[in-house]
Amino acid sequence: MATKTRRRRPLTKQRVLEKAIAVADKDGIDALSMRKLGQALGVEAMSLYKHVANKGELVAAMVDSVLEQFELPDDEPAWDVAIRRCAICAHDLLIEHPWACGLAIVPGDVRTISGPRIRYMEWLLRRLREAGFPLDLTYSAYHTIDSHIFGFTLWQIGHVNAAHAFMAADGESVEEFAARILEQMRPSYPYLAEHGEQHMAPDAPNGKQEFEFGLDLILDGLKRQRRARA
Repeated sequence: MATKTRRRRPLTKQRVLEKAIAVADKDGIDALSMRKLGQALGVEAMSLYKHVANKGELVAAMVDSVLEQFELPDDEPAWDVAIRRCAICAHDLLIEHPWACGLAIVPGDVRTISGPRIRYMEWLLRRLREAGFPLDLTYSAYHTIDSHIFGFTLWQIGHVNAAHAFMAADGESVEEFAARILEQMRPSYPYLAEHGEQHMAPDAPNGKQEFEFGLDLILDGLKRQRRARA
């Protein structure tokens, strides 16, 4: 009885990107190489160059793949609700793919005026202008919102990475590490120790809650600024 030959899935650019993102999510962007990616896909590294010219092009396409998932809701008439939805979606995606945040701050190729990062920037500026923000307030509002999305997320990722680095070095759990550091802080830095204890409390706000807290402060402030200019 003849056995069926198992057909290998054809290699496509989409498969290459999906696997590259999975590798970067698991091991970090620095661990990604064409050789490692080829092994993960079950192909020779040379096969990848039919779909991407080099690692730089691959990484740029990976970043674009994340950014093009940013929600840009034009079905929402309220400018603040639409921007809030976009910002929360962007933060969630950048936390899910932490390697992409720093790379996404500047478009991959500044000579090319296109791509999801450019579309997001245009959308945010348009929503502000169409909501009646004057040109100078739009300028400041855009930078404040954009820096909160990317800056807060980088800060959050940095703290997580630092905690993992300390734990890896000392072999301690998060709780053990925090208790030891807080005990050392209390005599000289009581308020910092108090703040640290809040971080370790079972009901402590998580990063998403803190991101939304700051975002709502920004949006509330912009509403007041716009009313004052009306």
